[in-house]
Amino acid sequence: MNILVVTGSPRKGGNTEIMAEVFAESARAVGHEVILKKLSSLKVNPCIACKYCFEHNGVCVQKDDMNDILKELDRSDMLVLASPIYWFDVSAQTKCFIDRMYAFGKKGFQIRSIAMLLNSGADNVYAAAEAQLKAISSYLKWEMKGIIKIPDMTEKGSMLGSLHLQKVRDFAGRLK
Repeated sequence: MNILVVTGSPRKGGNTEIMAEVFAESARAVGHEVILKKLSSLKVNPCIACKYCFEHNGVCVQKDDMNDILKELDRSDMLVLASPIYWFDVSAQTKCFIDRMYAFGKKGFQIRSIAMLLNSGADNVYAAAEAQLKAISSYLKWEMKGIIKIPDMTEKGSMLGSLHLQKVRDFAGRLK
């Protein structure tokens, strides 16, 4: 399976990227092809709702890194969104990416499944992110493979010492 993982933390090398890298490594170990796109290193502007993409087979009028991500999205069977939770929802960078997927609104998606890797400083702050993922999967008729939630990530690098990181490894290893 071709899997696209998009990390939405603005922090390079932080907990979200650590979690996504562990997922990618574990998924590759069981035979999946994984492309990891880190929004912390890319320029993805907000959607400007011009609908140029509707008339140009999903190509966005904006000349930023999203067009390269859209090419990968077009080759993917599964999308994994990895995000920290900031103020009870995914990061602005993650939401911007999700909004820019609108480029395929008319064209359609090859993707058949979706999952989410979330981390936060506190527990019980995931409801909005979970609702968004459920709405996306329901609307696009994508199978929701799962949501991994890891709380108590209060410092950069906390993920490296988290016992919950094994959940990420196990999840990636079970994907079919």
